[in-house]
Amino acid sequence: MFTSSYQTIINGKRTQRADLVSSASAFNPDKHGYVKATASDIVSNIEKGEWTASEVVEAYIARAALAHAATNCLTEVLFDQARRLAKELDDEFAATKRLRGPLHGVPVSVKDQFEMIGVDASIGFTQWTNKPGAKNAVFVAQVIAAGAIPIAKTNVPQTMFAFECCNPVWGRTLNPHNDAFTCGGSSGGEGALLAMDGSVIGLGSDIGGSLRIPSAYCGIYSLKPTFGRVSRDGAKGPVPGFEGINTVVGPMARSVNDVELASRVVFGHQGPYCETAPLPYRDINLPKKLKFGYYTSDGYVKASPACKRAVLESVEALRREGHECVEVELPNANEAFNIFVGLTSADGFKTMLSHLGPDPKEPSLSLTIAPSFPWFVRAFASWAVETLFGDKLYADGLRSASIKSVREYHALVAKRDEYIRKFYQEIWLKHSLDGLIAPTQALPQLRHGGCTTLSSLAGATILYNVVDSPVGCVPVTRVDPTVDVLPANWAEEPGHGAKLIEKQLYSGKAPFYDPKAMAGMPVGVQIVGKKWEDEKVIAMMGILDSALGEKRGFGPGAYDLAKV
Repeated sequence: MFTSSYQTIINGKRTQRADLVSSASAFNPDKHGYVKATASDIVSNIEKGEWTASEVVEAYIARAALAHAATNCLTEVLFDQARRLAKELDDEFAATKRLRGPLHGVPVSVKDQFEMIGVDASIGFTQWTNKPGAKNAVFVAQVIAAGAIPIAKTNVPQTMFAFECCNPVWGRTLNPHNDAFTCGGSSGGEGALLAMDGSVIGLGSDIGGSLRIPSAYCGIYSLKPTFGRVSRDGAKGPVPGFEGINTVVGPMARSVNDVELASRVVFGHQGPYCETAPLPYRDINLPKKLKFGYYTSDGYVKASPACKRAVLESVEALRREGHECVEVELPNANEAFNIFVGLTSADGFKTMLSHLGPDPKEPSLSLTIAPSFPWFVRAFASWAVETLFGDKLYADGLRSASIKSVREYHALVAKRDEYIRKFYQEIWLKHSLDGLIAPTQALPQLRHGGCTTLSSLAGATILYNVVDSPVGCVPVTRVDPTVDVLPANWAEEPGHGAKLIEKQLYSGKAPFYDPKAMAGMPVGVQIVGKKWEDEKVIAMMGILDSALGEKRGFGPGAYDLAKV
């Protein structure tokens, strides 16, 4: 009976979704350029009377339905609500000739975790379904007040503590460029929808790469802000009260300009509890010559040839524009990863997993298993990995995943703060940098199922959650199977890290890095700045995007419908 009830919930939610998606109009080639427009273009055309909010929303509803059919990216479908809001905006504009705000008529999508009036924020837990929200999350309310129109909520991994986008309620979301690969996570549904022009701006969140990984996997742009710049009030999560690593919320989009516009709307605008720094968006003037640091290996996992090329092409493009770029070495990035694992596992992941109820646990949550082992089993496994396989980096990660006393937890928080100071000293002060160019991950994308054994790949993004740096993600290039092969001397090249991880990536009969299978898929980079310099990061994203040029094929309207 319990199992039957569980399946009834899933069937009910999926049937409801299918019925609502079916209300989308039949897709036709976009003759008016709606889905090829940036947010600013949409607002401008509405203001000039050339477009209406209703026309724009209908076009994006059609594209969202198409994206969902191809990738399974939607959860709660808001098409009818979007139409009503669009008509309200059109009637208001017809009467006043005034825009409601800087996002007037712009279709947006919302990560499933954000509370919204009248719909669930289940994040894939059956126990959280059929409990519609009574209010909008502050992030959502802010964009609606600026004139944006939410058209759908989007899928996430179970617990949002993985970067494979799959859960029992809504199923698996696929990468829009190749359905053999994951779209990333945890803001994975957002990445897939935006990549297929099914939305203009997405509202996501990030505790270990959840904005940046799907952006890189799907070929879009995003910003992970400094904690405190954007309100996260109303963003539900499975571990309320956890502050060891702060979750941040931020925008995803198809252009740097749209990331900037969304940031202008939400930065510094406080919710009812004043939990956000009163620091609105600040216009800045950068010098003509900037100094960037870069690296292709963080010392924990060496970037694949495709991801290394994305960094080096970014560096070359910046140098052509007159900027200085210097290679830097990170201060023990594996230490940051171990701190993250140590803090998030402090209660043995019991709070996080308590919400599963009857739901089967997704294989991608393999990291949550280690703390449940008796200490002597974990100690033996760590010893064996280090002694027999010669992989101290991986062994230290296993040791970090353990239940901790309050005293041990406090000591780890102090260690986190010390690492932040060390990073600031050895990167920002030592090299006098304006920004960092870094691989988003060691792989361009990951095959479905890969997160089961390769969750530590997120260490490349986790680093910047630990030090609380603002980070932008920019698509740079696409995998080229003739260029991005492993060189013959790959094993001898410097920069290698955890042996057991890199063995899965680059050797054996079915390595996860396969440039032939990944041919044509996006490759992105991270652009990192100092804490509180979010506006500078957005400006540097624009500088890099311009330097790389438009021919690489990213942005509004770039998705090739022939793929579906």
